Amino acid sequence: MTDTDTPVSGRQESTVEDVDDAQTVVTRVVDNVEQVIVGHHNEIEHILTALLGKGHILLEDVPGVGKTMLARAIAQSFEGSFKRVQFTPDLLPSDVTGVNIFNQKTEEFEFRPGPVFANVVLGDEINRAPPKTQSALLEAMEEQQVTVDGESRTLPQPFTVIATQNTVERDRTYELPMAELDRFMKKLHLGYPETDEETEMLDRIVGEHPIEELESVATLEDLQSARETTANVTVERSVREYVTRLSQFTRRHAELGVSPRGGLAVLQAAQGRAVLEGREYVIPDDVQTEAEVVFPHRIRTSTDETTPRAVVENALESVRVE
Repeated sequence: MTDTDTPVSGRQESTVEDVDDAQTVVTRVVDNVEQVIVGHHNEIEHILTALLGKGHILLEDVPGVGKTMLARAIAQSFEGSFKRVQFTPDLLPSDVTGVNIFNQKTEEFEFRPGPVFANVVLGDEINRAPPKTQSALLEAMEEQQVTVDGESRTLPQPFTVIATQNTVERDRTYELPMAELDRFMKKLHLGYPETDEETEMLDRIVGEHPIEELESVATLEDLQSARETTANVTVERSVREYVTRLSQFTRRHAELGVSPRGGLAVLQAAQGRAVLEGREYVIPDDVQTEAEVVFPHRIRTSTDETTPRAVVENALESVRVE
């Protein structure tokens, strides 16, 4: 096997049969979520490719467009544990991670796990909590563990954070630090639905909301297996070099460009995109599709004339695929 044929993970390559099985799981989940969510097919696919790539998702938009409902529908589609954290200004880090409490009967400290100990954690309106509380998620998102009073505890697997934040009332929110933003694989915007989509949504929720009847269509074992398949999707050297050139372009044309973590994130998302498309190898189109939602929130520009999204668009137009 040559270097150009080596999967990015360095492990056994995924077979066509493996990819077919993983694609079936993803398609089943997409169809299930669309029983609740109307008009956001691309965003649903983006969340699923992030899940396959073991990434976390940040949903940013105005209130009332379905961010929380989308996260709930994704979580309920899997037979795993789901916890929701409503971020508020008075929320403490221990309210997220857990705390040691002294048991007077045993005269010992017992650990009470926080809501972060779940397979899918919804951080609702995450930017309403102060930076100290937001930072409680950093270790969990990066290392899949939390440390309380010097003792580290492993989180259940698979583990994914889906966070939401509003784009209004900026004077009542806290900006997410760059270290935290960089740990989100993707930042997605839903936007307002089209007229016919909004009418259909209203038709569905008159009476009992469909989220109340939504059943799981995949097990945690299905998701774990699909993730393993995704990690072993082939990424040729030419594709890896293409991602590096894209990242370097953003660094040259912005005050703060895409980090190496961002380059890895777009490769992992591209592997998920390949599985979604039924391929056991990544092509440049996968990278380009994923870069549009993986790169922008990692970029800071020095002037208002150039936006992070414009930098990414210029990179995709200017950097050649070789």
